[in-house]
Amino acid sequence: MRVVFFGTPAFAVPTLTEIVGQGHEVVAVYSQPPRPAGRGMGERRSPVHEVAARFAIPVNTPARLKPPEEVERFAALQLDVAVVVAYGQILPQAFLDVPLLGCLNLHASLLPRWRGAAPVARAIMAGDAETGVMVMRMEAGLDTGPVAMSERVPIGPNSTAGELSEKLATLGAGLMVRSLAALSRGVLGFTPQATDGVTYAAKLDKAETRIDWRKPAHDVHDHIRGLSPDPGAWCEADLGRGLERIRVLRSTRAEGQGGSGTVLDGNLAVACGEGAVRLLNLQRAGGQPVTAAEFLRGLRAPLATLA
Repeated sequence: MRVVFFGTPAFAVPTLTEIVGQGHEVVAVYSQPPRPAGRGMGERRSPVHEVAARFAIPVNTPARLKPPEEVERFAALQLDVAVVVAYGQILPQAFLDVPLLGCLNLHASLLPRWRGAAPVARAIMAGDAETGVMVMRMEAGLDTGPVAMSERVPIGPNSTAGELSEKLATLGAGLMVRSLAALSRGVLGFTPQATDGVTYAAKLDKAETRIDWRKPAHDVHDHIRGLSPDPGAWCEADLGRGLERIRVLRSTRAEGQGGSGTVLDGNLAVACGEGAVRLLNLQRAGGQPVTAAEFLRGLRAPLATLA
């Protein structure tokens, strides 16, 4: 089939690769525009853009899709179907109306739970026991379309958002190519989403990334792993030169009680409002991620509290 692929982050790359590998004609890729990144703030193309370029697929990076000239350019592609995976913009109705067989979206949650921008992080931060990926037909509403295929995945007690995203990306790629195969044969069915249990996965805000040690240990642990590796949960501590920001990338539940933020032992168990968590991987500002043991070896004085 003639396909256009919409996607931007690494999560979308396996689906694009699988679609190409299955022999579909990907006539164009849409991705978010290159962004300044790195110390030199040079423009960096998205992961999907990079992969599309290696496949010699034309890449479009419009800042907005609504201008008439963008709609005309899209319509001229004479598509069978559009596939959307974490693109970063909502497709206007004028785009949704173009492909002969509609637009399919791969979403990383068990809809209608966690509609929106950050479903993986929100599922972990909420302490969900499972999540999944779903292929749905796109509508004008935010992730409201009927579902064609799905896969359920348990969320391990120490799984991070990065690890879970990789697993879901791989599963989702297979799910999408199966959906395209069924669509090409005219046998892909759709089921409306339930009206109960709707939740929204709001985009992550930097203001919510600071660790609140006053919360129970299970909430602190879920907060840390839901934000790992990016944008990363953080706290502050005096490491010998005044307060420094520390990113916490991995933790686990631990035994112990104490004042919130108190370091309870030499293995970085930290007291929370109820219970404790043990910090396993950390990163100082400007440094590389290290284990707790490596982190402690680099300190000038014993660490007593985290704020």
